[in-house]
Amino acid sequence: MTARAGTHRIPIAELKRLHLHRRLPNLKIPLFYGLLVAAGVGAWTTSSELLRWVFYAAMGYLWMGIVTFMHDCTHNTLFEKRWKNWAFGIFSMIPLLVTFISFKDDHLAHHRFNRSPRDPDAFTMGRRGLLDFVLFYAYILIGGLLTVVQFTFIYPFQHFDRRRWLIHGAELLLRVAVIGGLLALSAHHAVLGRVLAIWLVPAFLFTLLNSVRFLAEHYETPWDEGQLLGTRTILSNSANRFFWNNINYHIGHHVHPGVPWYNLKQLHLALRPELAASGAIVDASYLAVFLGACVRGPESIERNARKQTARIGSRGHDLPDAVPSLLRSSATATAATAVAGATDAMPT
Repeated sequence: MTARAGTHRIPIAELKRLHLHRRLPNLKIPLFYGLLVAAGVGAWTTSSELLRWVFYAAMGYLWMGIVTFMHDCTHNTLFEKRWKNWAFGIFSMIPLLVTFISFKDDHLAHHRFNRSPRDPDAFTMGRRGLLDFVLFYAYILIGGLLTVVQFTFIYPFQHFDRRRWLIHGAELLLRVAVIGGLLALSAHHAVLGRVLAIWLVPAFLFTLLNSVRFLAEHYETPWDEGQLLGTRTILSNSANRFFWNNINYHIGHHVHPGVPWYNLKQLHLALRPELAASGAIVDASYLAVFLGACVRGPESIERNARKQTARIGSRGHDLPDAVPSLLRSSATATAATAVAGATDAMPT
Protein backbone atom coordinates (compact mmCIF):
# COMPACT_ATOMS: atom_id res chain seq x y z
CA MET A 1 0.00 0.00 0.00
CA THR A 2 1.22 3.44 -0.83
CA ALA A 3 1.75 6.16 1.73
CA ARG A 4 0.46 9.18 -0.16
CA ALA A 5 -1.91 10.51 2.45
CA GLY A 6 0.35 13.04 4.12
CA THR A 7 2.27 12.92 7.36
CA HIS A 8 -0.61 13.73 9.72
CA ARG A 9 1.31 16.48 11.47
CA ILE A 10 -0.21 17.01 14.90
CA PRO A 11 2.00 18.20 17.76
CA ILE A 12 3.20 15.21 19.78
CA ALA A 13 1.90 16.66 23.04
CA GLU A 14 -1.57 17.12 21.52
CA LEU A 15 -1.54 13.63 20.06
CA LYS A 16 -0.58 12.12 23.42
CA ARG A 17 -3.41 14.03 25.08
CA LEU A 18 -5.89 12.69 22.53
CA HIS A 19 -4.76 9.11 23.26
CA LEU A 20 -5.41 9.43 26.99
CA HIS A 21 -8.23 7.37 28.49
CA ARG A 22 -10.93 9.00 30.61
CA ARG A 23 -13.56 7.21 32.68
CA LEU A 24 -16.37 9.74 32.71
CA PRO A 25 -17.32 9.55 28.98
CA ASN A 26 -17.80 5.78 29.29
CA LEU A 27 -20.77 6.38 31.57
CA LYS A 28 -22.61 6.43 28.26
CA ILE A 29 -22.29 2.63 28.25
CA PRO A 30 -24.74 1.99 31.14
CA LEU A 31 -26.89 4.85 29.82
CA PHE A 32 -27.22 3.18 26.43
CA TYR A 33 -27.96 -0.21 27.96
CA GLY A 34 -30.54 1.42 30.22
CA LEU A 35 -32.23 3.05 27.23
CA LEU A 36 -32.10 -0.25 25.35
CA VAL A 37 -33.81 -2.08 28.21
CA ALA A 38 -36.38 0.71 28.58
CA ALA A 39 -37.22 0.54 24.86
CA GLY A 40 -37.47 -3.24 25.13
CA VAL A 41 -39.88 -2.98 28.05
CA GLY A 42 -41.91 -0.45 26.08
CA ALA A 43 -42.10 -2.76 23.06
CA TRP A 44 -43.08 -5.68 25.31
CA THR A 45 -45.84 -3.90 27.21
CA THR A 46 -47.44 -1.47 24.75
CA SER A 47 -50.76 -2.34 23.16
CA SER A 48 -50.11 0.02 20.24
CA GLU A 49 -48.60 -1.55 17.14
CA LEU A 50 -47.27 1.84 16.04
CA LEU A 51 -45.54 2.44 19.38
CA ARG A 52 -44.14 -1.07 19.32
CA TRP A 53 -42.38 -0.34 16.03
CA VAL A 54 -41.15 2.98 17.38
CA PHE A 55 -39.56 1.08 20.27
CA TYR A 56 -38.13 -1.51 17.86
CA ALA A 57 -36.57 1.28 15.79
CA ALA A 58 -35.12 2.89 18.93
CA MET A 59 -33.57 -0.43 19.94
CA GLY A 60 -31.99 -0.89 16.51
CA TYR A 61 -30.61 2.63 16.63
CA LEU A 62 -29.20 2.08 20.14
CA TRP A 63 -27.53 -1.13 19.01
CA MET A 64 -25.48 0.98 16.62
CA GLY A 65 -24.15 2.91 19.60
CA ILE A 66 -23.30 -0.25 21.53
CA VAL A 67 -21.55 -1.76 18.52
CA THR A 68 -19.42 1.36 18.14
CA PHE A 69 -18.36 0.89 21.77
CA MET A 70 -17.45 -2.69 20.86
CA HIS A 71 -15.56 -1.36 17.86
CA ASP A 72 -13.33 0.64 20.22
CA CYS A 73 -12.62 -2.62 22.06
CA THR A 74 -11.05 -4.07 18.89
CA HIS A 75 -8.40 -1.34 19.19
CA ASN A 76 -8.16 -1.67 23.00
CA THR A 77 -9.25 1.95 23.38
CA LEU A 78 -12.58 1.66 25.23
CA PHE A 79 -10.79 0.75 28.48
CA GLU A 80 -7.17 1.02 29.58
CA LYS A 81 -6.97 -2.66 30.56
CA ARG A 82 -6.81 -5.02 27.59
CA TRP A 83 -8.86 -7.71 29.36
CA LYS A 84 -11.71 -5.24 29.93
CA ASN A 85 -11.87 -4.56 26.20
CA TRP A 86 -12.04 -8.29 25.53
CA ALA A 87 -14.69 -8.83 28.22
CA PHE A 88 -16.96 -6.06 26.96
CA GLY A 89 -16.39 -7.02 23.33
CA ILE A 90 -17.42 -10.63 23.94
CA PHE A 91 -20.40 -9.65 26.13
CA SER A 92 -21.77 -6.97 23.82
CA MET A 93 -21.74 -9.20 20.73
CA ILE A 94 -23.68 -12.13 22.22
CA PRO A 95 -27.13 -10.91 21.03
CA LEU A 96 -25.76 -10.18 17.54
CA LEU A 97 -24.28 -13.70 17.18
CA VAL A 98 -20.99 -12.58 15.57
CA THR A 99 -17.99 -13.50 17.72
CA PHE A 100 -15.77 -10.72 18.97
CA ILE A 101 -12.55 -12.52 17.98
CA SER A 102 -13.76 -12.85 14.39
CA PHE A 103 -14.85 -9.22 14.12
CA LYS A 104 -11.67 -7.99 15.81
CA ASP A 105 -9.36 -10.00 13.55
CA ASP A 106 -11.18 -8.88 10.41
CA HIS A 107 -11.37 -5.27 11.53
CA LEU A 108 -7.67 -4.97 12.33
CA ALA A 109 -6.87 -6.48 8.93
CA HIS A 110 -9.19 -3.90 7.38
CA HIS A 111 -7.16 -1.16 9.07
CA ARG A 112 -3.82 -2.60 7.98
CA PHE A 113 -4.88 -2.99 4.35
CA ASN A 114 -7.55 -0.29 4.05
CA ARG A 115 -8.97 0.01 0.53
CA SER A 116 -6.44 -2.34 -1.03
CA PRO A 117 -6.59 -5.86 -2.52
CA ARG A 118 -5.92 -7.37 0.94
CA ASP A 119 -8.68 -5.46 2.72
CA PRO A 120 -11.22 -8.11 3.85
CA ASP A 121 -13.99 -5.49 3.95
CA ALA A 122 -13.46 -4.15 0.42
CA PHE A 123 -16.19 -6.34 -1.09
CA THR A 124 -17.75 -3.34 -2.85
CA MET A 125 -14.77 -3.33 -5.23
CA GLY A 126 -14.87 -5.79 -8.13
CA ARG A 127 -15.53 -5.82 -11.86
CA ARG A 128 -19.21 -4.83 -11.72
CA GLY A 129 -20.22 -8.27 -12.90
CA LEU A 130 -23.50 -9.95 -12.02
CA LEU A 131 -22.18 -11.48 -8.80
CA ASP A 132 -20.76 -8.11 -7.71
CA PHE A 133 -24.21 -6.56 -8.06
CA VAL A 134 -25.88 -9.46 -6.24
CA LEU A 135 -23.45 -9.23 -3.32
CA PHE A 136 -23.63 -5.45 -3.14
CA TYR A 137 -27.41 -5.21 -2.93
CA ALA A 138 -27.73 -8.37 -0.82
CA TYR A 139 -25.48 -6.72 1.76
CA ILE A 140 -27.76 -3.69 1.88
CA LEU A 141 -30.91 -5.80 2.33
CA ILE A 142 -29.73 -8.83 4.34
CA GLY A 143 -26.31 -7.69 5.51
CA GLY A 144 -26.89 -9.08 9.00
CA LEU A 145 -27.37 -12.64 7.76
CA LEU A 146 -24.38 -12.39 5.41
CA THR A 147 -22.26 -10.98 8.24
CA VAL A 148 -23.13 -13.87 10.55
CA VAL A 149 -22.19 -16.38 7.83
CA GLN A 150 -18.99 -14.49 7.00
CA PHE A 151 -17.73 -14.15 10.56
CA THR A 152 -18.93 -17.53 11.84
CA PHE A 153 -17.65 -19.71 9.02
CA ILE A 154 -15.95 -18.09 6.01
CA TYR A 155 -13.49 -15.72 7.68
CA PRO A 156 -12.35 -18.18 10.42
CA PHE A 157 -11.74 -20.95 7.88
CA GLN A 158 -9.71 -18.56 5.75
CA HIS A 159 -7.60 -16.92 8.45
CA PHE A 160 -7.74 -18.49 11.92
CA ASP A 161 -4.95 -20.41 13.57
CA ARG A 162 -5.51 -22.89 16.39
CA ARG A 163 -5.56 -20.25 19.16
CA ARG A 164 -8.12 -18.07 17.41
CA TRP A 165 -10.25 -21.09 16.58
CA LEU A 166 -10.34 -22.00 20.28
CA ILE A 167 -11.48 -18.50 21.24
CA HIS A 168 -14.00 -18.45 18.40
CA GLY A 169 -15.36 -21.85 19.45
CA ALA A 170 -15.63 -20.80 23.08
CA GLU A 171 -17.58 -17.69 22.08
CA LEU A 172 -19.94 -19.78 19.96
CA LEU A 173 -20.54 -22.16 22.88
CA LEU A 174 -21.27 -19.17 25.11
CA ARG A 175 -23.92 -18.04 22.63
CA VAL A 176 -25.46 -21.50 22.52
CA ALA A 177 -25.67 -21.52 26.31
CA VAL A 178 -27.01 -17.97 26.78
CA ILE A 179 -29.33 -17.65 23.79
CA GLY A 180 -30.37 -21.28 23.79
CA GLY A 181 -31.19 -21.10 27.49
CA LEU A 182 -33.19 -17.89 27.03
CA LEU A 183 -35.18 -19.31 24.12
CA ALA A 184 -35.88 -22.56 25.99
CA LEU A 185 -37.10 -20.58 29.00
CA SER A 186 -39.27 -18.41 26.75
CA ALA A 187 -40.82 -21.47 25.11
CA HIS A 188 -41.52 -22.94 28.55
CA HIS A 189 -43.46 -19.79 29.48
CA ALA A 190 -45.22 -19.63 26.07
CA VAL A 191 -43.67 -16.26 25.09
CA LEU A 192 -41.16 -17.48 22.52
CA GLY A 193 -42.71 -15.52 19.65
CA ARG A 194 -42.63 -12.25 21.60
CA VAL A 195 -39.02 -12.83 22.67
CA LEU A 196 -37.95 -13.58 19.10
CA ALA A 197 -39.68 -10.42 17.87
CA ILE A 198 -38.08 -8.17 20.48
CA TRP A 199 -34.68 -9.66 19.64
CA LEU A 200 -34.73 -10.13 15.87
CA VAL A 201 -36.74 -7.13 14.65
CA PRO A 202 -34.42 -4.53 16.26
CA ALA A 203 -31.42 -6.62 15.17
CA PHE A 204 -32.61 -6.48 11.56
CA LEU A 205 -33.18 -2.72 11.78
CA PHE A 206 -29.69 -2.37 13.23
CA THR A 207 -28.21 -4.24 10.25
CA LEU A 208 -29.90 -1.80 7.85
CA LEU A 209 -28.38 1.15 9.72
CA ASN A 210 -25.04 -0.62 9.83
CA SER A 211 -25.11 -1.07 6.05
CA VAL A 212 -25.71 2.68 5.65
CA ARG A 213 -22.79 3.50 7.94
CA PHE A 214 -20.41 0.89 6.53
CA LEU A 215 -20.90 1.87 2.90
CA ALA A 216 -20.57 5.57 3.67
CA GLU A 217 -17.20 5.10 5.38
CA HIS A 218 -15.24 3.96 2.32
CA TYR A 219 -17.41 3.76 -0.81
CA GLU A 220 -15.79 5.51 -3.82
CA THR A 221 -12.79 6.76 -1.85
CA PRO A 222 -9.41 6.46 -3.64
CA TRP A 223 -8.23 2.87 -4.04
CA ASP A 224 -4.95 1.76 -2.45
CA GLU A 225 -4.02 5.26 -1.30
CA GLY A 226 -3.68 4.76 2.44
CA GLN A 227 -5.74 5.66 5.48
CA LEU A 228 -6.44 9.35 5.01
CA LEU A 229 -7.53 9.30 1.37
CA GLY A 230 -9.16 5.86 1.48
CA THR A 231 -11.64 6.83 4.19
CA ARG A 232 -14.57 9.25 4.40
CA THR A 233 -15.61 11.45 7.30
CA ILE A 234 -19.33 12.19 7.58
CA LEU A 235 -20.21 15.34 9.52
CA SER A 236 -23.78 14.05 10.00
CA ASN A 237 -25.95 15.50 12.79
CA SER A 238 -25.71 15.86 16.56
CA ALA A 239 -27.93 12.82 17.25
CA ASN A 240 -25.82 10.45 15.15
CA ARG A 241 -22.60 11.89 16.54
CA PHE A 242 -23.83 11.34 20.09
CA PHE A 243 -25.46 7.94 19.75
CA TRP A 244 -22.90 6.52 17.30
CA ASN A 245 -20.01 7.74 19.43
CA ASN A 246 -18.21 9.92 16.86
CA ILE A 247 -17.57 7.04 14.47
CA ASN A 248 -18.54 9.54 11.74
CA TYR A 249 -15.09 11.16 12.17
CA HIS A 250 -13.79 8.13 10.37
CA ILE A 251 -10.69 9.55 8.73
CA GLY A 252 -9.24 10.51 12.10
CA HIS A 253 -10.04 7.06 13.43
CA HIS A 254 -8.18 5.37 10.57
CA VAL A 255 -5.20 7.69 10.77
CA HIS A 256 -4.93 7.37 14.58
CA PRO A 257 -6.93 4.26 15.64
CA GLY A 258 -5.56 4.47 19.19
CA VAL A 259 -7.60 7.59 19.93
CA PRO A 260 -10.73 6.77 22.03
CA TRP A 261 -14.19 7.56 20.69
CA TYR A 262 -14.68 10.62 22.91
CA ASN A 263 -11.60 12.36 21.47
CA LEU A 264 -12.37 11.80 17.79
CA LYS A 265 -14.04 15.16 17.30
CA GLN A 266 -10.99 16.99 18.68
CA LEU A 267 -8.79 14.81 16.47
CA HIS A 268 -10.89 15.78 13.45
CA LEU A 269 -10.44 19.46 14.27
CA ALA A 270 -6.67 18.98 14.60
CA LEU A 271 -6.55 17.20 11.23
CA ARG A 272 -8.70 19.70 9.32
CA PRO A 273 -5.79 21.59 7.69
CA GLU A 274 -4.37 18.34 6.36
CA LEU A 275 -7.79 17.09 5.27
CA ALA A 276 -8.22 20.26 3.21
CA ALA A 277 -4.69 20.16 1.79
CA SER A 278 -4.81 16.51 0.79
CA GLY A 279 -8.26 16.56 -0.74
CA ALA A 280 -9.58 14.00 1.76
CA ILE A 281 -13.29 13.29 1.46
CA VAL A 282 -15.57 14.92 4.01
CA ASP A 283 -19.31 14.72 3.33
CA ALA A 284 -22.31 16.06 5.18
CA SER A 285 -24.78 13.17 5.26
CA TYR A 286 -24.74 9.41 5.69
CA LEU A 287 -28.02 9.13 3.81
CA ALA A 288 -26.79 11.11 0.80
CA VAL A 289 -23.69 8.94 0.40
CA PHE A 290 -25.69 5.75 0.94
CA LEU A 291 -28.39 6.65 -1.59
CA GLY A 292 -25.71 7.56 -4.11
CA ALA A 293 -24.11 4.16 -3.54
CA CYS A 294 -27.47 2.43 -4.01
CA VAL A 295 -27.92 4.16 -7.36
CA ARG A 296 -24.36 3.58 -8.64
CA GLY A 297 -23.90 0.03 -7.35
CA PRO A 298 -20.61 -1.85 -6.88
CA GLU A 299 -17.26 -0.31 -7.69
CA SER A 300 -14.48 -1.17 -10.12
CA ILE A 301 -10.92 0.14 -10.14
CA GLU A 302 -11.37 1.80 -13.54
CA ARG A 303 -14.64 3.44 -12.53
CA ASN A 304 -13.18 4.54 -9.21
CA ALA A 305 -10.22 6.15 -11.02
CA ARG A 306 -12.55 8.09 -13.31
CA LYS A 307 -14.58 9.21 -10.29
CA GLN A 308 -11.48 10.50 -8.51
CA THR A 309 -10.22 12.23 -11.65
CA ALA A 310 -13.54 14.05 -11.99
CA ARG A 311 -13.48 15.02 -8.31
CA ILE A 312 -9.92 16.31 -8.56
CA GLY A 313 -10.74 18.18 -11.75
CA SER A 314 -13.58 19.99 -10.02
CA ARG A 315 -11.02 21.46 -7.60
CA GLY A 316 -8.82 22.57 -10.50
CA HIS A 317 -5.81 24.83 -10.05
CA ASP A 318 -6.68 25.70 -6.45
CA LEU A 319 -5.03 22.51 -5.21
CA PRO A 320 -2.12 23.38 -2.87
CA ASP A 321 1.43 22.16 -3.39
CA ALA A 322 1.05 19.73 -0.48
CA VAL A 323 -1.54 17.65 -2.32
CA PRO A 324 -0.41 14.01 -2.71
CA SER A 325 0.85 12.77 -6.03
CA LEU A 326 -2.42 11.02 -6.77
CA LEU A 327 -4.22 14.34 -6.73
CA ARG A 328 -1.67 15.83 -9.16
CA SER A 329 -1.85 12.98 -11.68
CA SER A 330 -3.58 13.62 -14.98
CA ALA A 331 -6.75 11.87 -16.02
CA THR A 332 -4.85 9.80 -18.59
CA ALA A 333 -2.16 8.69 -16.16
CA THR A 334 -4.69 7.82 -13.48
CA ALA A 335 -6.85 5.79 -15.81
CA ALA A 336 -3.83 4.00 -17.31
CA THR A 337 -2.54 3.06 -13.88
CA ALA A 338 -5.94 1.77 -12.84
CA VAL A 339 -6.33 -0.36 -15.98
CA ALA A 340 -2.82 -1.75 -15.70
CA GLY A 341 -3.37 -2.77 -12.09
CA ALA A 342 -6.92 -4.00 -12.48
CA THR A 343 -6.02 -7.66 -12.93
CA ASP A 344 -3.85 -7.95 -9.85
CA ALA A 345 -5.70 -5.51 -7.61
CA MET A 346 -8.98 -7.35 -7.10
CA PRO A 347 -9.97 -8.06 -3.49
CA THR A 348 -9.38 -11.56 -2.20
